Amino acid sequence: MTPPAPSRLGLLLIALASISWGTTGATMRLLTPLSPFLVGFVRLALAGPLLFATALATGQWRVGSSANGLNTLGIGIALAAYQVCYFSAVPRTSVAVTALLAICTAPLMVAGLSRLLLQERFARITLLALAVGITGTVMLVVGPTGGRVRLAGEFAFGALLALGAALAYAFVVVLSKRLLLEMNPLAIVGLSFPIGAGLLSPVALHSSSIPQTGTQWGLLLYLGVIPTALAYILYIFGLRTTSATVASIATLLEPLTATTLGFLLFGERLGALGLVGAVLLLGALLLTVRAPLTGDESGG
Repeated sequence: MTPPAPSRLGLLLIALASISWGTTGATMRLLTPLSPFLVGFVRLALAGPLLFATALATGQWRVGSSANGLNTLGIGIALAAYQVCYFSAVPRTSVAVTALLAICTAPLMVAGLSRLLLQERFARITLLALAVGITGTVMLVVGPTGGRVRLAGEFAFGALLALGAALAYAFVVVLSKRLLLEMNPLAIVGLSFPIGAGLLSPVALHSSSIPQTGTQWGLLLYLGVIPTALAYILYIFGLRTTSATVASIATLLEPLTATTLGFLLFGERLGALGLVGAVLLLGALLLTVRAPLTGDESGG
């Protein structure tokens, strides 16, 4: 049997990582009412040493300048914020809505932060993606309510938390772009994950919601090892033989997995308007990854 071509193997690794990421929301739903601070801390605390060890074992460990250290600290802070926002959003909205809002709006926020922090120009297609994404976000938030706009309450707060998770992830991406010229991706995550765990530890370790069953401990172990440490390792190695655009499209498996699990395990529904919003968000993501890197089609 002929082994797969390197590009196909890379795509397979990224697809597996994306599918495993898509299970995090459902895992948190099963862990409710555990504190999102505790869950986020355990996730980063378990994954950090594994990623650190992988960086050392592969000889890809180098920090470089003190500026790199500050950017790595920023990534750790953003990772901690992402865990809290994402896992707090799931019980307030749903697995599907949280995943779609956090994952599909993140590239749009990356584009905005890149413009602000890295002086990258917007392409016209990026501006179109932004408009489509905003429209999809509004429809997705309103859809599950049956068309009634909720300006207050748990659902609206959960939606804001999901968008906060997207913003935190966008900071991770933009700060990582600054570091990738001097640091290997494994070194970046090997340092930033323990930093994020350390930041969450004061609140997490004093949380009143402690795992009570073997099932909860097992789910926490799964969350830290499979959709975090292993998934990031698969994704980083997959990127070596896969273009960024193809990788971005493959990560659509993450919200697809989350939405499917929400439907099958918890009976979640987006509603007709929400379904249209989800399609628009996915379309915005596809437009974003198709935007030219040079900014030659800049809209000004």
